[in-house]
Amino acid sequence: MNTLELTSPTALRTFVQGIRAAAPYIYAFRDNTFVIALGGEVVADEAFIGIVHDLNLLHSLGVRLVVVHGMRPQIDAILAQQNIEAHFSDGVRITDADTMDCVLEAAGQVRSRIEALLSLGLANSPMAGARNRVSSGNYLTAKPMGVINGVDMQLTGEVRRIDREAIQQRLDDGDIVLISPLGYSPTGEIFNLSTEEVAAKVAVSLEAMKLIFLSEDDGIRKGRKMLDSISMDDAEKLMKSPDKLSPQHRVYLPQAMYACRGGVSRAHFLSSRRDGSLLLELFTRQGVGTMLASRPLAIFRTATIDDIGSVLALIEPLEAQGILVRRSRERLEAEIERFIVVEYDNLIIGCAALSPFLDEKVGEMAALAVHPEFQREGYGELLLQHIEGWARKIGLKELFILTTRTAHWFVERGFRPAQISRLPKEKQALYNYQRKSQVYWKDL
Repeated sequence: MNTLELTSPTALRTFVQGIRAAAPYIYAFRDNTFVIALGGEVVADEAFIGIVHDLNLLHSLGVRLVVVHGMRPQIDAILAQQNIEAHFSDGVRITDADTMDCVLEAAGQVRSRIEALLSLGLANSPMAGARNRVSSGNYLTAKPMGVINGVDMQLTGEVRRIDREAIQQRLDDGDIVLISPLGYSPTGEIFNLSTEEVAAKVAVSLEAMKLIFLSEDDGIRKGRKMLDSISMDDAEKLMKSPDKLSPQHRVYLPQAMYACRGGVSRAHFLSSRRDGSLLLELFTRQGVGTMLASRPLAIFRTATIDDIGSVLALIEPLEAQGILVRRSRERLEAEIERFIVVEYDNLIIGCAALSPFLDEKVGEMAALAVHPEFQREGYGELLLQHIEGWARKIGLKELFILTTRTAHWFVERGFRPAQISRLPKEKQALYNYQRKSQVYWKDL
């Protein structure tokens, strides 16, 4: 950011808002493992230094980083220099002995470039003062792919075992772990592996939070529209029409699905050509790529004591505006099990409470709040539906609300005006006549 930008009040305000918006993600990601797969073309690009800066930032924020690199263009260049013809079967490289020599040379080049850049700590750069340790090693045991559709793949292999303990030890020591797509057999053979398979299987083995594919493509598209997120069901449907996917996503998506089935929470598909795509995807709600989720992004559940801070953050602005009645932290702690919250990608974005009056078989819905960025996405109505379902489940026949500012919203959803005298006697005794809340009622 230059001096002119720093002196702009708008730029400063945007910067502060951005940092505050990123804070929940920073807390959620700390001490979690991300596996990041980089195509060889990404490493060769001049813009790769920007990605390295962003990896360094993630590492400094406490993210445990495993980087798996590709090297296809580097291998092709070395083969061309040595006048060796490249051979493929269904898009997979056939690796003979001469090709393997080129594979090893390319792996050395790419690994050295990544290690050098990750270790860079020049003054006046985003990595000034960085003291990153990068660990590489023979973490992968492999086996030959064998004969596929009548073609002997020779020294092209598949992952057989991952030395999870060794990788975890390096991460525990604070290192960034760098993995080349090479595997070794117990008999000393070396096999050329697929980057995306290595990344997916390492992510599953390490129980990573995220698997991220960085390539020259942006996210997955449906027609001209880029999809910001897809479910596992969506992914299954896409794989039934692979011709509608880019060549890279045809390879990446099955591995991302494998990882999500194996326990990885999220897989992301990002463009390496967009500056800061890693940060924009990870630290903003909108993101800039496509995210595959192993489970629904929005989960409705009963609140716990750990949600107190998030619930307060939702309701306090509405209390300040007089929309909601003020609740002390102590009262909220005592009543937290009456709340339902919406958790969206590990963030609490909405809440509502149900206070039952079992003798009268009625319940009060209260403290309905949705984060401003999500208010047009139907979460308020979904919270109402969950409260109604909960009320029916415990035998309530009617639901009421007290409101001063949002009566029209509830009327549109079946509530009708009622007199204060219809309230349960316990609630009538607590009614605040100065506040003059309107009473609305709904049969369940």
